[in-house]
Amino acid sequence: MREFVALGTASQVPTRSRNHNGYFLRWDGQGLLFDPGEGTQRQMLHAGVSASRITRICLTHVHGDHCFGLPGVLSRMALDGVSHPVHLHYPASGEAVVRALVSVSTPGLDLRLYPHDGPGTIAPGLQVRPLKHRIETYGYRLDEPDGRSLLPDRLAAAGIQGADVGRLQLTGALGGVRLEDVSVPRAGQSFAFVMDTAPCAGAQELADRVDLLVAESTFSDDDAGLARQYSHLTAGQAGELAGSAEARTLILTHFSSRYGDDLTLLADQARRRAGGSAVIAARDLDRFAFPKRRRLP
Repeated sequence: MREFVALGTASQVPTRSRNHNGYFLRWDGQGLLFDPGEGTQRQMLHAGVSASRITRICLTHVHGDHCFGLPGVLSRMALDGVSHPVHLHYPASGEAVVRALVSVSTPGLDLRLYPHDGPGTIAPGLQVRPLKHRIETYGYRLDEPDGRSLLPDRLAAAGIQGADVGRLQLTGALGGVRLEDVSVPRAGQSFAFVMDTAPCAGAQELADRVDLLVAESTFSDDDAGLARQYSHLTAGQAGELAGSAEARTLILTHFSSRYGDDLTLLADQARRRAGGSAVIAARDLDRFAFPKRRRLP
């Protein structure tokens, strides 16, 4: 199952209806937690996201609204007796902050730290690109390779069943039957997470033809001067990022407290520049399924 959950959608200052950042991605057997700000542990309870599902934590940068919820989440995982390894990724320049946050967490968790200091692949299918913010910041992208979907009727006609199905997938051929004879091409899915940044090449690379793009939308286009001053995106710039990259769905988040509960203005500004990308302004505890797979030629 693949699903994205917006645990919190505020930027630096939370509001009565918006918690600090916090985002959970369920990706098959993995659970990725992005940028846990204050209150993330409680938001997980409201969303029905169990701490035991988290296998990987990804920090874009070490500003407080993106990481101050980390000790609570780690402590909860330790209290719940999580026994699997938990991989924590973060910019290398934030080492001191991350070490301090980890040090006040409840011990007993198999936590493994992975600082990164440049673009590249940091785990199977997971890559980072530098963004343009006031401190070192990285966005994340997760890709599934293209593959093949098995067709049950063709498998049955070929007399392949049980453990032989796995052998066929592993070897590509079995008893004169080729994998391509009993399957069709399947497009891999992709996810990108772009937080605090001004427009930059790294954001564009992360968003390129992605299925689900989560992007900050801190300011409206009317406040473009503030966006430039603080190295953030406006709603229109987030829409332009999605449209130029041909992202299929854009989820806006990380909203300034100057905007109330009605986010229609921001969503409309993004849509006007998003081309064919679908645009959704996230609210706390919203859940999003992935779009249907792209058709392969």
